[in-house]
Amino acid sequence: MIITKSEFLLRTHLDRQTLEVWIEEEWLSPEQADPEPLFSEADLARAGLIRDLQGDLGVNKEGIGVILNLVDQIHSLRWALANRIGSQTEE
Repeated sequence: MIITKSEFLLRTHLDRQTLEVWIEEEWLSPEQADPEPLFSEADLARAGLIRDLQGDLGVNKEGIGVILNLVDQIHSLRWALANRIGSQTEE
C-alpha cells in the first residue's frame, strides 16, 4: 500500500519538520513522485521504530543511524539467504 505524505503524517503523528529531518538523515527513503513523495507500509513501520528508539529508548541521533543501518543489513541478508535457499530447492 502506497500513501501520500499527508496520510503518512496523519498515521505517524509526526510534524512536517520532523519528517523532513528524518528524510535528510536518510532514515526514511520515500519514493520520489510529483508533487510529493509517496510512502510505503515499510516506511510506516520504520517511522514507528525511529519514534520508539528516540522516545522510549532514548537513543541519540548517531545511534539511530547505526541501528537503522544494521536493520537494513539484516533485511538484505535475510533476502539473500531466502533467494539462495529458494534457488537450491529448484535444482
